[in-house]
Amino acid sequence: MADDLVTLTIDGHEVSVPKGTTLLEAAKTIGEQVPHYCYHPGLSSPAMCRLCLVEVEGAPKPMPSCVTTVMEGQVVRTMSEEAKGHREGVLEFYLLNHPLDCPICDMSGECDLQDYVHLEGRKQGRGVEPKRVFGRDDFGGDVLFYGDRCVMCTRCVRFMSEVEQDERLTVVERGNRSVIDTFFTEGLEGTNWHGNIVDICPVGALVSKDFLYKARAWDLDHTPSVCASCSQGCNVMLHTRDNLVHRVKPRENLEVNGWWMCDHGRMDYEWINDGNRLEAPLISEDGVSRRAVGWKDALGELLGRAEELEAASVRAVASARASNEDLGALAELVGALGGGETVFRSPRAQEELVLKGFPKLARRKDLAPNVKGAELLGMRRVGDDAGAGGLDSVAEHGSIVIVLGDVLADQGEDFGAGADLYVYLGTHDSPAAKHADIVLPVTSHAEQEGTFTNHEGRVQRFWPALQPPGMARPAWLILGALDAELTGEGAPETAAELFGKLSDAVPAFGGLTYPDLGTQGASAKVGAGAGS
Repeated sequence: MADDLVTLTIDGHEVSVPKGTTLLEAAKTIGEQVPHYCYHPGLSSPAMCRLCLVEVEGAPKPMPSCVTTVMEGQVVRTMSEEAKGHREGVLEFYLLNHPLDCPICDMSGECDLQDYVHLEGRKQGRGVEPKRVFGRDDFGGDVLFYGDRCVMCTRCVRFMSEVEQDERLTVVERGNRSVIDTFFTEGLEGTNWHGNIVDICPVGALVSKDFLYKARAWDLDHTPSVCASCSQGCNVMLHTRDNLVHRVKPRENLEVNGWWMCDHGRMDYEWINDGNRLEAPLISEDGVSRRAVGWKDALGELLGRAEELEAASVRAVASARASNEDLGALAELVGALGGGETVFRSPRAQEELVLKGFPKLARRKDLAPNVKGAELLGMRRVGDDAGAGGLDSVAEHGSIVIVLGDVLADQGEDFGAGADLYVYLGTHDSPAAKHADIVLPVTSHAEQEGTFTNHEGRVQRFWPALQPPGMARPAWLILGALDAELTGEGAPETAAELFGKLSDAVPAFGGLTYPDLGTQGASAKVGAGAGS
């Protein structure tokens, strides 16, 4: 409502923002990023770094923009000589004791201090005294602390106390001897969210042991994606180089994960880099040996064998790690081959790990990203909490068996031995695929475009960050081509096109399109379920 808006002038631009908005956030609406350290939108604002000072007409002194709220008719200057002069002075004090070790610092290239000094700092320092030395400390978990680099913004302390609500970090000593420390011998081990303090550190004081010296920030490509480690659906960025994922960082989405992600999801990425992948379609010749073929031969063989079967029935096993598009294409193919049931399995944790200060976020019990999507597509869950068992009827099925994504780790080599046609689609080979007539290599979510549906029914997009190995292709592309040959309909050429078919056929996804989802996702009609 208009009554809830405040109109003011920032750097000559008239701005209308809601009451209670800080000057720092108001400046963002016109593209002005006021330098700051201690301020973070997900934490309290202590206004202690004094770097976000701006000039407010009528105020007796520069005001900290992170806590000064807008007022009607205010005139604010973020780039005036007075404001810039005060910020230059503050930056000079920060550099008095800050080590000039950018060439070996993990934050080099994405460090706020580097950026601010380049934009508004002095061209030369005036300090002549020796710098203080704190050295390096191991905080436990995945975190190392370089005390010499710390600017005492206390973001890490406030995250642990306000968001994780675990008082493991504090400020000890006083004055220029102040330093962040843990309580006695109790470090960050055993906490579930401490990786976030590395993300929010504005300099190189807190670094990740896992990423230490791996790569330079400017060498990494950043691709928006969705965490595949549980059904929360945290929005993330995959940081890649040389066709490998080097780290995973949270991507802001206030409806899902805010600015945070759990340590479990942050560290669960090395499987994406596993080089032991299926790279070419395989056809079984005598039930034992297999030969690699091209896609035309593999799909032709599959269609030929399927057409030889009369009154075929299908049993399919899907994976809750597959995308909505993959699962939808599988459901269409099962129908085109004669119809039958599709089941899926997913491991479950014993409990949910809720982020107390942001209770919308948790490491969910379902340790797969698309359990809700499989359910909305009419697939039945089987197996125990370890994601094992429940496939006896599939293993003994005598007509057509299709497995998508499930590595069948608990199944023996006799799985599917009695089927007339056994097709296995996966990123990795499996002993239980020994009797598969045809093995087809598919891509992981990091190598294709698609969507997952999280535990709340929110449909979210992810994008390809890596090149697929060999001849691996998205499962939706393979299954869609097979379905098109059987039904005579056109094969989908893009993930967006296939999702459009899902939107038309499945009431839960009705009306949704990729443009609707954007980068933040949109809610499915959870109560609508699957189509006929």
